[in-house]
Amino acid sequence: MTFLTLIPFVGALVVAFLPSGRIARGVGLAFLLGALGFALGLALGYDRAAGGIQFLERHAWIPALGVEYVVGADGLSLMLLLLTTLVTPFAVLAAGPGITRLHIVLILLLETALIGTFTALNFIHWFLYYELSLVPAFLLIRSPGTKAATAAALRFFIYTLLGGLAMLIGFLAIQLATGTFDLIRLGTMGGVVDVLLAAKFGSPAAGLLVFCCLFLGLAVKVPVVPFHTWLPDAYAEAPSPVTMLLTGLMSKMGVYGFLRLLVPLFPQRMQELATPLLWLALATIIFSALTALAQTDIKRIFAYSSINHLGYCLLGIFAVAAVPAGAPVARAAAMNGVLLQIFNHGLTASALFCFVAFIERRSGGLRGIADFGGLRTAAPILAGLMGIAIFSSLGLPGLNGFVGEILIFGGTFHLVWWAVSLAAIGLFVTAVFLLTLIQKVFTGPLSERWTKFPDLTAPEIVIVAPAIALMFVLGIYPQLLISLFNH
Repeated sequence: MTFLTLIPFVGALVVAFLPSGRIARGVGLAFLLGALGFALGLALGYDRAAGGIQFLERHAWIPALGVEYVVGADGLSLMLLLLTTLVTPFAVLAAGPGITRLHIVLILLLETALIGTFTALNFIHWFLYYELSLVPAFLLIRSPGTKAATAAALRFFIYTLLGGLAMLIGFLAIQLATGTFDLIRLGTMGGVVDVLLAAKFGSPAAGLLVFCCLFLGLAVKVPVVPFHTWLPDAYAEAPSPVTMLLTGLMSKMGVYGFLRLLVPLFPQRMQELATPLLWLALATIIFSALTALAQTDIKRIFAYSSINHLGYCLLGIFAVAAVPAGAPVARAAAMNGVLLQIFNHGLTASALFCFVAFIERRSGGLRGIADFGGLRTAAPILAGLMGIAIFSSLGLPGLNGFVGEILIFGGTFHLVWWAVSLAAIGLFVTAVFLLTLIQKVFTGPLSERWTKFPDLTAPEIVIVAPAIALMFVLGIYPQLLISLFNH
């Protein structure tokens, strides 16, 4: 695990001293692909029959504070490591040969922070990576240098920093009550954490306050409505390859935190608060879908669509927490759906923003759905491949997006049928705005302005081909991922 974290970090140091241009891009890609190869090796070497946390490393760090260097990975971590090491080189390739050395360094540092977040098993160690990811992300969002991009980057930084501080306060309270920051040990305590907090601070409300601190920090990162207002501007103003990293990877840090921290530490609170949590998930699904329907900017449509799809993950997590006993098949189906949705959304959403980057490059930065029309005639390959990614996002059977959603809806229906019934509104609205996008951008008469609109080049097809292929592979054979965490 340590070696995997060091690969992109060393890559960032090396690239920082190289001349900008093709050499820096090539060396950066080499380190990113090296990390991908190492992550694949870890996934292949993971003992699926045994499950649990493997590749464990534990070293003393700050013994007086109970802080250790502890890293390891279970199936959830490995899945996110695979996603991280897949999407980062994808984003660099999507940026084209004009990507600067600074961008490559920042992307390598962001990958370092992401890998650390998904492997650290001591809270302080985990929190350092979680917060350090803000620095390269802030600079990448701000990189266009416009007033709007700067404002979006600041909003992103302030929201996530304040959420992180709330989470830090919550965990300091947990450490005072339990005497440890060790996430493995805390995970075995379950509902005892709540009892210890009440005893330590002399109030039954202590556990609820700490729960709210952790929830706030994670809800901002996902994001959960109404803590989502930083996201549309950040996604729209950042360069599209940067948006690939934000939607494909950084949003998964919040969902990962729910699964790694909140659910294991506060199972009883999750059950007690299940109804308001489910309503928040429904707001995230339905509100974001309706807002996407009202957008005319392609990037903003996909930004709100991203919130909508992550809402399904929250729906599954909160439904399973609401019914902690009984219905084991339904609970397993819902949780498997959540885990698949995490990976599949990261893959599909990053591919969609990659196609947006290709369109912007050809149109001089235009990305309004009213700016185009009939592009299927001029660029059939672009229309076909982007159409596959859109239908994956829509949840078409045979593609990766379908499997996670059907498992979430099927499993959750047996747990909280009323929530699934309302969430179906989000599915319907999602179909409307995605099909409307296809209709307005790709079908109809071709404007004279776009008669010479270039189709995808051979190198661009090669860039998106692995993502498109994975959409089919995981749609037909999802066991490739399920075997990592279902044992």
